Amino acid sequence: MKMNKILKIVLVLVFLSFTTESKTEKSDPPANKNFVYLKELMPKLRSDIRYYGSNNFIGKPINGYTEPKLMLTVDAANALKKVQDGLERLGFGLLIYDAYRPQSSVDQFIEWSKDAEDTLMKEKFYPNIDKKDLFELGYISEKSGHSRGSTVDLTIVSLTTGRILNMGGEYDLFDEKSHTDYQYITKNQRALRLLLKRRMEKEGFKSYEKEWWHFTLKNEPFPKTYFNFPIE
Repeated sequence: MKMNKILKIVLVLVFLSFTTESKTEKSDPPANKNFVYLKELMPKLRSDIRYYGSNNFIGKPINGYTEPKLMLTVDAANALKKVQDGLERLGFGLLIYDAYRPQSSVDQFIEWSKDAEDTLMKEKFYPNIDKKDLFELGYISEKSGHSRGSTVDLTIVSLTTGRILNMGGEYDLFDEKSHTDYQYITKNQRALRLLLKRRMEKEGFKSYEKEWWHFTLKNEPFPKTYFNFPIE
């Protein structure tokens, strides 16, 4: 009898460990209904998908980006549409750099970080930081919120001119200049960062203090699941 009780306790502990730890889901998104292509929801949305091409900190297309498309969970996409709709009334719109990111992409970042000789894109993306310190400083992570499907990288564009507004720092620049509250930029640039932050927070997103372009839905539907299905 005592052995049976011990066995039950062990089984309960094993079950709890599986339910509380984060997991990587390698299959398609659940029933293919919890994710949506952003262009289907917002046809006028602009994008510059850097990881599909070579204009990124690695300097080549990233694993998992088999098509130049953007996906988010339905909840995050609907919240983002409210931001887009609100900005359009002011004559602006969103431009998306990245949304859902497969875990295989993040794994490629990890492997790239181990190659000290590969500094092809250092001057443009991390001029003042040693490559080996990018993880420790919080610019890259072994588990990215993007892989949970409710994180997005974005900026604001003018609907009149089509130009990207000057935020005082380029996307994916790993530097203090990218911090949300960085002070050594113009008043207009700080105001634009604040505009983006407030608009996103109004619709339920939270910002990341080291990247002015990075936002995650607070009540994300998959807070512990890191998906790995390709973007296609």
